[in-house]
Amino acid sequence: MRRKLVAYFSATGVTARVAEMLADAIGADIYEIEPACPYTQEDLNWRDQHSRSSVEMQNPGYRPAIAVKRDNMDLYDVVFVGFPIWWYTAPMIIHTFLESYNWTGKTVIPFATSGGSDMGKVNEKLRSSCPSAMLAEGKVFWTGVSSSELHNWAASQTE
Repeated sequence: MRRKLVAYFSATGVTARVAEMLADAIGADIYEIEPACPYTQEDLNWRDQHSRSSVEMQNPGYRPAIAVKRDNMDLYDVVFVGFPIWWYTAPMIIHTFLESYNWTGKTVIPFATSGGSDMGKVNEKLRSSCPSAMLAEGKVFWTGVSSSELHNWAASQTE
């Protein structure tokens, strides 16, 4: 049996709720990717080009620090990585997370939350941060997603 982890970054709690439901639905461990410096509401104002999130997303090489690194990543075969869609892609902290581990022999499955965007070019942009992983196609979930929908999707990704 393959051991699974749901790792997620959530700025406002929406992705956290979906990640918790997914972990419960598939019997996976869960890990929150927490920034070393938490985001404030002002930091998340995407309409302000000088907000922290806007500045980070304008610099593809930016890597926000993570508060605590998961020390037992070698135990997992499949890692679901969740995040909100920012500027049609994953937040830069997801790159920080992916670049912090050796993904050889592991499957990385992205999932996202969004108010209207799809996955777009997320995989294309994440590929360089986990080149040794088997990177599966991701999926966007909205706030009303059911536990059974998450379970069925996860099962289809890990068969």
